[in-house]
Amino acid sequence: MNPNRYDVNLSILFTELDVLDRPAAAKAAGFDKVEFWWPFPVAVPTDREVDRFVQAISDAGVSLVGLNFFAGDMPAGDRGVLSNPDRAGEFADNVDVAVGIGERLGCRAFNALYGNRIDGVEAAAQDDVAVESLVRAAKGTERIGGVVLIEPVSGTPAYPLKTAADALAVIDRVHAQGVDNLRLLFDLYHLTVNGDDPDAVIDQHANAIGHVQIADAPGRNEPGTGEIDFEHYFDKLDAAGYTGHIGLEYKPSGASADSFGWIKR
Repeated sequence: MNPNRYDVNLSILFTELDVLDRPAAAKAAGFDKVEFWWPFPVAVPTDREVDRFVQAISDAGVSLVGLNFFAGDMPAGDRGVLSNPDRAGEFADNVDVAVGIGERLGCRAFNALYGNRIDGVEAAAQDDVAVESLVRAAKGTERIGGVVLIEPVSGTPAYPLKTAADALAVIDRVHAQGVDNLRLLFDLYHLTVNGDDPDAVIDQHANAIGHVQIADAPGRNEPGTGEIDFEHYFDKLDAAGYTGHIGLEYKPSGASADSFGWIKR
């Protein structure tokens, strides 16, 4: 695995710094590529806020390779709004903003968190709204040659996509609507914690993988702190023809800048 393929998720690393100072910190740590969850508290920030974010990345000399769409209040437990009938409008408004940032910075991968199940709302109704939202996102990102990523997530019981098969079923449902630029976000940490079989996913669905993220398990810290055999999976991804980025989406066990020693090893 070429270390140049790693990108740093600056929504979980370098969080001791202001958001706008993190790209420069990643560059100082030796990285040329970064990714972010949605970096604003609302779906549609002001033009000035967007400009400052874009400028911080440009000034740092790093490239943005991944960006989440607006996903609600993540610290409060939200994991997306696109399947919520009352909030899908926020997601629709956000698509244009996110794609605009991607167009300016060269980012072409956009993670669309599906959203938790809502008490009192039929799951099928949420799924119908989700398909509409994801078709909209797919068409928006297609304009700049981008892809929409669908991610299985752990640690949130109400989030319905827990395995690669769950995410791939959503992708198939959306592709049936005439778009074809949705891909699986292969997060080794989430799949492992949820008891999925990452080997089987690579063997059977490598061509569906649009992005890879990593953290060790248990703990969600940097590689080497848990039990995942990263060398095995990196070799397997290489052999399967995956040529994309590897997002470092872990909670550093100490200072962020000190959490990259495993790369040299």
